[in-house]
Amino acid sequence: MLDKLDVMIGFHRQALNLREQRQQILAANIANSDTPNYQARDFDFKTELTKALDQHSVHHRPPVGLKVTAQRHMQIATPLANSPQALYRVPFQNSADGNTVDMDLERMAFMDNSIHYQGSLTFLGEQFKSLISVLQQG
Repeated sequence: MLDKLDVMIGFHRQALNLREQRQQILAANIANSDTPNYQARDFDFKTELTKALDQHSVHHRPPVGLKVTAQRHMQIATPLANSPQALYRVPFQNSADGNTVDMDLERMAFMDNSIHYQGSLTFLGEQFKSLISVLQQG
């Protein structure tokens, strides 16, 4: 039962974890917009999500020599995505103080990431509501 639940929410769990990490990076970029020589950072969400999902599927393969002898035994927990590789953003225009933060770009990325994060949370909330409804009726 728990493995089916993990399959159902695994993608969104990984996506939420990465979105949270990206939000922290983007917030740091915005907070340091006036810091001389600060280098804006970000990561490619699609690439990192693909790596996280690949890692997730590798951990779901049955390990060699591990045997479940009773139904009540718990499966090995799947780790969340590792920290993504944050890359420095190349500025469109050089600044006099060496800061590479483009506030328009950062605000747009921050809002886009926030909307996707909220969308995943809403979807998961609805999935859990329907699961609870089924369990209460069953």
